[in-house]
Amino acid sequence: MIVLVDTSVWSLALRRIHGNLSPHQQQLRHTLEELIAEGRVRLLGIVRQELLSGIRHEEQFEKLRKALRAFDDIELTQEDHEEAASIANNCRSAGITGSAIDFLICAVATRRKWAVFTLDEDFQQYKLQIPLTLFRP
Repeated sequence: MIVLVDTSVWSLALRRIHGNLSPHQQQLRHTLEELIAEGRVRLLGIVRQELLSGIRHEEQFEKLRKALRAFDDIELTQEDHEEAASIANNCRSAGITGSAIDFLICAVATRRKWAVFTLDEDFQQYKLQIPLTLFRP
């Protein structure tokens, strides 16, 4: 199965100091590496933007940008954005709040029948309202 990787997982793997990771976090990083090696990972442009935002040092920015260039951005359609809005409306009517980026990730994943690899517990709530598959290592 194809796996759409959320900002939280990329950040853990690429922005954190590897020696400071807990054994569980190291396992998550290893799982991402395995998914990449298998060619199963996909990246949204907005996630790329989130990852690159807030980096203070130009050399760190360039290193991360270079690493992420190994992945093409998923081409989004009108239907992706419309589905994201529909998911947002559905969740909000059930009292579940989230970000536009989260709902776009949900829309892309559900429309394409991909799993989402995230550390963000909000996705558990979205899953109550939509047929979202979460990747669990």
